[in-house]
Amino acid sequence: MSDKSKNILLWVIAIILTVGLVIYQRSTGPTYPIRGKVTIDGEVIKYKLIRTFGGDQDALVEIFTDSKEISGSIKQKRFKSHDEWSTTDMKRKEGRIVGVIPNQPPAGKVEYTIILHNNNIDYVLTEDPVIIRFKGAVPMAVLSPHIFFMFFSMLFALRVGLEVFFRGKDTKYYTGVVLIALFIGGLILGPIVQKFAFGAYWTGWPFGHDLTDNKTLFTFIFWVVAWFVLRKKPQNKLWPIIAVLSMILVYSIPHSVLGSEIDHTKDVKQNTETIKN
Repeated sequence: MSDKSKNILLWVIAIILTVGLVIYQRSTGPTYPIRGKVTIDGEVIKYKLIRTFGGDQDALVEIFTDSKEISGSIKQKRFKSHDEWSTTDMKRKEGRIVGVIPNQPPAGKVEYTIILHNNNIDYVLTEDPVIIRFKGAVPMAVLSPHIFFMFFSMLFALRVGLEVFFRGKDTKYYTGVVLIALFIGGLILGPIVQKFAFGAYWTGWPFGHDLTDNKTLFTFIFWVVAWFVLRKKPQNKLWPIIAVLSMILVYSIPHSVLGSEIDHTKDVKQNTETIKN
């Protein structure tokens, strides 16, 4: 196989692996909707219960059904609070019934349960309450390049790993690309996204325990070390592989795990409040 053909093949493999890792991370995180189905009176009702919401509007949970005999209620309270559970009827609209979750401050969470009713029978959709996290609206002008550079850094990181084992010509160059993309996407645009979404630029170490911030810093340090090692020893394989493994580890952790959240149990004033529609 010619060097050009090998290079193309390695890029194809890197792209496939990157897409797979991104899909895995996004689909396993705590913000991914909970999907399921329930059969009521012969009708199979599929549902998607949201776990994240951005903006200053109330969040709407929609259950699609054509049956006018089926009604619903939503039971909810703020997460990590001493609130009492509040239950309200879901509203019927054309082809669906809708539950309303009042908007919360950025990083505020609400736990809720959807209950469908038909012929005096209650159908609880989930065994445990669903937790939804609210966030501020993030402009696409900031979010899009952030996502692009993070995706780009992962792509080149995997390409570094393949380069080390199968080609060995451009390891240092690709490592530099990863470092630049990760710096822009994770350490410049990442905090800006965080500021829009949750009101703070950085909530990882040493200011907090936000895992998204911490894992970005974690892998960035390894890539810095790898790049400096390759400057002196361009044929070094150990540190590029360690850096690649750190990136894979970061992307194997579901997105938004241990993210920003409000603990209302530590706020005496807010502990006396309940969710109001």
